[in-house]
Amino acid sequence: MIVLKFGGTSVGSVENIKKVAKIVKTEKKQNIVVLSAMSGVTNTLVKISNLLSQKNRVDAQLEMNNLHQKYQDVILKLFKSKLSFDKASLVIECHYDELLSILEIKFSEKVEKLILAQGELVSTSLFQLYMEEIGESSSLISALDFMIIDNNHEPDSNKIKEELSKIILKHSDTKVLITQGFICRNTNKEIDNLKRGGSDYTASIIGAAIGASQIQIWTDISGMHNNDPRFVDQTFSIGEISFDEAAELAYFGAKILHPQSIIPAKEKNIPVLLKNTFDPDARGTLIHNNAKVEKIRAIAAKDNITAIKIKSYRMLMAYGFLKKVFEIFEQNQISIDMITTSEVAVSLTIDDTSKLDNIIQELEGLGSIEVDNDLSIICIAGNLSQNKKGVTALIFNCLVDIPIRMISYGGSNYNLSFLVKTTDKVTVLNLLNKGLFIKVGSKN
Repeated sequence: MIVLKFGGTSVGSVENIKKVAKIVKTEKKQNIVVLSAMSGVTNTLVKISNLLSQKNRVDAQLEMNNLHQKYQDVILKLFKSKLSFDKASLVIECHYDELLSILEIKFSEKVEKLILAQGELVSTSLFQLYMEEIGESSSLISALDFMIIDNNHEPDSNKIKEELSKIILKHSDTKVLITQGFICRNTNKEIDNLKRGGSDYTASIIGAAIGASQIQIWTDISGMHNNDPRFVDQTFSIGEISFDEAAELAYFGAKILHPQSIIPAKEKNIPVLLKNTFDPDARGTLIHNNAKVEKIRAIAAKDNITAIKIKSYRMLMAYGFLKKVFEIFEQNQISIDMITTSEVAVSLTIDDTSKLDNIIQELEGLGSIEVDNDLSIICIAGNLSQNKKGVTALIFNCLVDIPIRMISYGGSNYNLSFLVKTTDKVTVLNLLNKGLFIKVGSKN
């Protein structure tokens, strides 16, 4: 079996839904199709949730009405037969009624999760009805019946495999099984989610659970690029890449892939293929353990970074100082992206400033604190092990006129990262592209 995941843009319109159906039909093996909500829907549901949390039921209902109208317009264009249209109408009316019923109850985190689940539940139902109308063997299987998270909000792999195996066995004669990304149930059997971007993660979890031969992630980009095409001309799609390289790039800003999504696939050695729904013949990018790791593979950038420097002479020749620093971030549940140290100072970066005031107050007990905002991390992925002569010189020779705030190198053989002002980011990406790829002519 293979797993195919399609994001919100891929199912964002009637025309796109038909494109997805055409792609799914070409697969000869039994497959599981994971769908996101239609593009824009999750944002609307978040808005509804926020309005209800503010007790603004009037505007929340207006948003519900607009969403209901959007779905009505979709099914009017999508379905040809009256039977399919009537079934689809019933689906959207049921979900609309469920949203309206929420207006009458007290808002809570549990209610919020229920609201956010509606997008995937509707998109998968409509897609399954369309597959049925065009005569394709398909069944709708609910992620809420098998996608289970534990008390640490992590997928319960054993339970997922057990429940999913039962479902697949029941549908052994069905070619296409359609399910939702993002949504799940927690240990209290309440509707929950895998956080935003979690549809990629869903696909990877499912692939690992069933031992899929391949996991395909379909988006609106032709695979992973060597640089960010939004800011840089003359980028190119990477034919293949290792899991380690892809993980570094995903974490440090490559938007095509959710950072967590490939972990289950990597652990089970399942290849992940990144493809373009709107250009299915393009080669895409294959992520697998046996990919030859090139000298310099690709560049990514992560914005909204804050740097914190802790300077203290108590750190000199002392042990336990870093432990105290890390404990402050752990207690505030804030992760660290980069870290560099000297004998009397520690510099580190974070991308979540929600607890910054608390952190600074606690760090001040350890030394003097400096905070810099509006920074970006530039990540260069590839075979960057220290025995590769000339790699670092090649990189930094591109940036002789760019002030660099921090450098992180040696923690991984697949990543060299450095920190620059966000105002310099686009310039840096273009300089690196010219110096590392265009002049060298490297196309991996």
